[in-house]
Amino acid sequence: MTAALLQACSGNDSRTTYEPSASDRYQATRYSQQQDAAPLRHIGPDDVQDAVPRADPILAAGNKSPYTVNGVTYTIIEDYQGYRERGTASWYGSKFHGHKTSNGEIFDLYAPTAAHKTLPLPSYARVTNLNNGRSVVVRVNDRGPFHGDRLIDLSYAAAVKLGYMEQGTAPVEVEVVSVTGTDDHRGAPGTHYRFLQMGAFGVEASARQLQSELQGFVQAPVFIAPVEAGGRTLYRVRIGPVDSSADLALVQQQLRDGGYAEGQPLP
Repeated sequence: MTAALLQACSGNDSRTTYEPSASDRYQATRYSQQQDAAPLRHIGPDDVQDAVPRADPILAAGNKSPYTVNGVTYTIIEDYQGYRERGTASWYGSKFHGHKTSNGEIFDLYAPTAAHKTLPLPSYARVTNLNNGRSVVVRVNDRGPFHGDRLIDLSYAAAVKLGYMEQGTAPVEVEVVSVTGTDDHRGAPGTHYRFLQMGAFGVEASARQLQSELQGFVQAPVFIAPVEAGGRTLYRVRIGPVDSSADLALVQQQLRDGGYAEGQPLP
């Protein structure tokens, strides 16, 4: 988690001169590329679709608050539904492709995603290029950019959609897209959505294996929710959210068809 939070997400970042910490030395060896770059397979704006907002649970992963990077402390915004801000956008690409984002998802440079310092992970935002009026809806699933006055770091694909990939940065407006019923699992559980718990494992690899199996045929998000219990960490595999009894019944039928138990329903 600490390593993920300390990831300098911007492909165009230039570090100020200071004595590197142990975390900085780790980051220098974490990636196979020394410098970020665009991928070999280029795409055009018409190839990039908006992210589809959905009521994803906001879990503890990636949402530690406050947290500190390079001596600066950041606090995650709790009341973020009306968030709107203008600033500079940068982008990141092939150096980080295939690596984990701050909330544990895998960064795909061709997907419409973004890194932000203080929005909850995940959340959704419409980003508009103030130079040309182009906009894109992105899924915010990473932390950054931790450089200068930059407001948001978009994936290569999102930067292509907004038309500033060649320039590297652009002035933008970032506006959160509200999703009714978002369940915040950092505090009290929500009441509008339901989940199925499929198991709890003492070994993260076992939870990841089950998650991978279920994602192959279940038409709902499958995620891992760690919890401290009895002095050790349990990795809970959960499905959801599902927003109606009919959807819940459909997921349970898909589990039966796949040879799995129906899971334990949760509010």
